[in-house]
Amino acid sequence: MNESSVADKLRFKKELRDRCISILEKRIATAQLAMQDAQESANSEEKSSAGDKYETSRAMGQQNRDLNARQLEEAQRDFAFVNSLPVDSISKTAQQGSVVKCAQIIFYISIGLGTIDPDSYRDQNQKVVLLSSGAPVAKLLEGKKNGDSFLFNGVPTSILDVF
Repeated sequence: MNESSVADKLRFKKELRDRCISILEKRIATAQLAMQDAQESANSEEKSSAGDKYETSRAMGQQNRDLNARQLEEAQRDFAFVNSLPVDSISKTAQQGSVVKCAQIIFYISIGLGTIDPDSYRDQNQKVVLLSSGAPVAKLLEGKKNGDSFLFNGVPTSILDVF
């Protein structure tokens, strides 16, 4: 592996981690705003002549706020995890933080955030799946290296590169 390909791989790995961080930053901002809106809604409920209606509205507002607080906490935990993934080393086997390139798809074993289009990778037609290390596909990939194969959706798939 020559020096420029190592630099390209590290740059791509960093881009993928940064995209995960960006997605999670948006989730955090959305959860914070929703939590704030729910709290303001619960606080602004005015006591009406039907006291039960007031109490029910406040309770629902508090439940909504609590739900958003849990989503915020989860997004912040995911953010800290993704931010800790190494992007300055090449792994020889598929593991947490690895990029696994196959003919039709690329996997980034990080956190389950869905499928994205990479900005800078040479193979622009390939999608990248942001995959949790606990996902079944990640379990299939774990420990595999360049040239290994696995069944993906019932189709034999070869690993072209792991980094």
